[in-house]
Amino acid sequence: MKWQMPIGVDNFFDIRSKHYYFVDKTDFIRQLIDEHSAVTLITRPRRFGKTLTLSMLDYFFSIEKEEQSRHLFDGLSVEKAGSEYMARRGQYPVIFLSLKDIKNPSWSSWNRMLSFVRLYFSQVFAKYRYLCQNGTLDANWKRLFQHVVDGVATEDELALSLSNLMAMMKQYYGNKVILLIDEYDAPIQQAWESGYYTGCIGFMRQFLSSALKTNDALEFAVLTGVMRISKESIFSGLNNLKVCSVLDEDYADIFGFTADDVVRMAADLQHEKELPEIQDWYDGYRFGGIEIYNPWSVINFFDQGRSGDYWINTSGNSILYRLLQYRSVQQERDLYALLKGKRVQAIIRESLVYDDLNRDKDALYSMLVTTGYLTVVEKRQMPGGPFCRLQIPNKEIRDAYQFEILQRMKETMAVSDLYAMLDALLCGDAETFSDDLQRYIAQFVSAYDAANKESFYHGLLLGLTALVLNDYTVESNRESGYGRFDLAIFPKEVDKAGVIMEFKVAADENEMEEKAKEALQQIEDREYVTEFQKRGVKEVWKYGIAFCGKKIAVHRSS
Repeated sequence: MKWQMPIGVDNFFDIRSKHYYFVDKTDFIRQLIDEHSAVTLITRPRRFGKTLTLSMLDYFFSIEKEEQSRHLFDGLSVEKAGSEYMARRGQYPVIFLSLKDIKNPSWSSWNRMLSFVRLYFSQVFAKYRYLCQNGTLDANWKRLFQHVVDGVATEDELALSLSNLMAMMKQYYGNKVILLIDEYDAPIQQAWESGYYTGCIGFMRQFLSSALKTNDALEFAVLTGVMRISKESIFSGLNNLKVCSVLDEDYADIFGFTADDVVRMAADLQHEKELPEIQDWYDGYRFGGIEIYNPWSVINFFDQGRSGDYWINTSGNSILYRLLQYRSVQQERDLYALLKGKRVQAIIRESLVYDDLNRDKDALYSMLVTTGYLTVVEKRQMPGGPFCRLQIPNKEIRDAYQFEILQRMKETMAVSDLYAMLDALLCGDAETFSDDLQRYIAQFVSAYDAANKESFYHGLLLGLTALVLNDYTVESNRESGYGRFDLAIFPKEVDKAGVIMEFKVAADENEMEEKAKEALQQIEDREYVTEFQKRGVKEVWKYGIAFCGKKIAVHRSS
């Protein structure tokens, strides 16, 4: 029978009972039994298997699912670990909450989100009506429970509802409760993006602390999310918290696929020849020093049989929008360096305050690391936190950067028009290229920026070309022949044409044509094509470009 790929399937029972391919991560259960903290928070990027992993824990530990889970773990790592581990299966009351759907960009206020929270918990609590059949149940617990089920609970009652439910379950089963919360930070991020962060964070602080802090009904808790919100904001006073981020070694191989996992999958699914392609597109993450592949993209690759942008198309890339919206001059340089495969440096702070993101480079890069848009390749401990060298992990994420940058340009120039302009440049169509570049500068560039600054135009063309030319290498200010060219585009396939550009700034518009010719002549006199010849590129389009404010003149030769 052919294996099904578990695309969008995050229920452990379905995975194991319906012939979906399963990468065995059940050793996590053994690790938790051996060494769990009272509260463990694990942060990973979206779609790295957090929900499925918590579902696995639910089916293993839940007393209510004991019969369903009887054979789900046959032959898996936790069973092989020994009978003392399997003896813990089906022995605990378990509460499994997912907060990932408590978000909606249309909510304009905390009260609007709270209305949904009230409805959500009404549905969750309705499943536990049987707890009220306990004749010895505390009357106050029963009253608060009913308020939640009826959808009339106050904000304070909702904030205490989880701890109340845990107390009821402990009394009913005579055993402490395991609490699992998936995507705990989803409502908080939504509230921050929509402008009601203060109301949401106040509620979440009370909601979580009442359940996690000094709660005698708690056996242990595992929370997952994308980010660790600052302790001062949400986990205040919680001294029993263990955080496992992408920088930590604990549980580093549980979320996402290791290199061994992918090699085994490729062999099982007869895709071994495609391993280099899979690595180029989806590898590159480092969690606790371990090489990790994006699991969502890998299973989509095996399902579709081809590479593509699977992960980045599953959600809005709002954090990249923040990077582009608030970027400084230095961050802009960093951005283009990253797109060229280079690395940037920052102190990574695992505890974040959202308000810092608009003004703190390190906080912004910390978020890019935790959300999966950058990965740590080197780190050393400093007083402010680990000082890290960062890079874009793989081709898929590079595509995400390119896409989001292009989206920012949409207001002034359609993405298709930008591609058409660069296509004209590469084909030697100087007239079309000149017209398109003129239109772009007129719409996008301010008069102040364009005021007699050759370096500005140089940076503009460098950014535009480096952004979208995947099949070319873009270099600037490099020695070739008898000088340094301004900008060169080298094809990776030598049978294609290359491009070399020289820029001049004219004092007035009457001087532009002369300056463009002067720039073109400089390319010839200083033999800038030498570097192309060394690389085996035979055809080179030469462009002399003159700027005067927001006006341009272009001359071309071959």
